[in-house]
Amino acid sequence: MAKISVVNFQSLDGVVQSVLSADEDREGGFAHGGWVSAGMDEAVAEFMQGATLAAGGLLLGRKTYETFAATWAPADQSEPAVAAMNRIPKYVASRTLTSGSWNNTVVLGPDLVSAVREIPEELVVFGSAELLRTLLAHGVVDELHLLTFPLVLGSGKKMFGELSSPLPLQLEVSRTTPSGVTISSYSVG
Repeated sequence: MAKISVVNFQSLDGVVQSVLSADEDREGGFAHGGWVSAGMDEAVAEFMQGATLAAGGLLLGRKTYETFAATWAPADQSEPAVAAMNRIPKYVASRTLTSGSWNNTVVLGPDLVSAVREIPEELVVFGSAELLRTLLAHGVVDELHLLTFPLVLGSGKKMFGELSSPLPLQLEVSRTTPSGVTISSYSVG
């Protein structure tokens, strides 16, 4: 099985819902969409570009996949991160999709964990909180890269939700960007 790294934005209180735009995910009446924009700076952008360029493939939940496909497929292909997003394989965990519209998309079957273990590329998971919890429960995540924004939202979907057991992490590196975003990288287990 290839290495699986997770890269996620979260608020200080662990909210991961609707990070990029107001209309991304209003489930539960969430009204704070697009909250990462205030903390985006060059250091965050560089980290995200590096994570994208290093990915051998993406592993995404359906909602994140649909958002990414709508954003990245039509974007300017002359940008290295955009070209990488469109070139690399996209593996989608979904109970409803049977095929994907974005090039190099593979929709994984119902035995998600077994399918993930067969993927040869090093994978990066962006967003996809429900998928993340499944992967963590089955012990297949190797690294967590958490970009914590200096903002408390007070409500919204949490990254970890309820875990069945504690999740031991080893801090590998942490730094703070000029806008106050803390980028912390952990090994899992």
